[in-house]
Amino acid sequence: MSPMKNPRIIGTIAVIILLGLTPLAFAQENYTMRVITVGMCAAIAVYGLNIILGFTGQLNLAQGGFFGIGAYGVGLLTTDYDWSFWAAFVASVIGTAVIGYLCGLLALRTKDEYFAIFTMAIGFIIFLVISRWESVTHAHSGVNNVKFPEGGGIIDFESPVAMFYLVFAVLLVCVYTTYAIRRSSVGRTLLTIRTSEDLADAIGVRVGFSKQLAFAASAVFGGVGGGLYATVVGFIGPDSASIDKTFEFLMFILVGGMGTVAGPLLGSMIVTFLFELFQDFQAYRFIVLGPIIVALVIFAPRGIVGYLGGFVDKRNRRRRSAEARRSEHDESAPSDSAAAVGTNSEEKK
Repeated sequence: MSPMKNPRIIGTIAVIILLGLTPLAFAQENYTMRVITVGMCAAIAVYGLNIILGFTGQLNLAQGGFFGIGAYGVGLLTTDYDWSFWAAFVASVIGTAVIGYLCGLLALRTKDEYFAIFTMAIGFIIFLVISRWESVTHAHSGVNNVKFPEGGGIIDFESPVAMFYLVFAVLLVCVYTTYAIRRSSVGRTLLTIRTSEDLADAIGVRVGFSKQLAFAASAVFGGVGGGLYATVVGFIGPDSASIDKTFEFLMFILVGGMGTVAGPLLGSMIVTFLFELFQDFQAYRFIVLGPIIVALVIFAPRGIVGYLGGFVDKRNRRRRSAEARRSEHDESAPSDSAAAVGTNSEEKK
């Protein structure tokens, strides 16, 4: 099937186009634009989680910590050290990549539930450093007045619409990167590891190296999302690096669909708006959302996109089966006619 005729790709493009057109409806509503932009920042980090969890099958519970490193890197460098946003953003992403790679060297020595526990410990250590190292991170006072990106006198990124399209452009890069990885030999390698590490090792896959790259890529996506989040919100506190943030990302990917291209985006936007809808009942929102998530995991364990993809696959199989039966019928029809003609001629004799 041609990629452009693939229903999954068509659906992903449709979601992206719909999201890209939202400023036409909400350009005058700054608060709504900010909520959408924050949701896209989260989606970028969730795409990183999708690489390590959805493709490789490793439950990384340190993603919130890497998100916080990116956010605090941009926040502290632009406020305390008066760096430009772009310089601070690049430095933060590189720093997150290095820290993620080093953490991966240790974490990937473990497997399965031990890997999840170890990465959760890493995330908690990052949170403790951010929340307690007051002389550097300002601890619970947080970081105020994070700089907006410099537009060179051409673009004013203080405008919510301009900020939306900056984050949207980065998000498009993340979506395409996920798509390219999934279709590449690297993606097939990661999916093989997810299926069976022993099988992957037996056929010559460099399992440790591949998992290390996936972990580092996941951390980079988290740092990118965090850096953009800091400038969108303008204020960051320790909550941006908490374990709760990691579980929010995990919820987004479960709702959207692990291992899919559109799942992280769809799940992030849907749950972000549900959180916003229940913000007046913040203490009780999980009482409502919890059963919804549980029902989704039970009846659609592959998430919304995975469920719709399975429905499309089932429909395509039925269509191909019907076409095969028609083809067999058409092939057998001439032979039946010839047999009938032969019988008639024998009767005449």
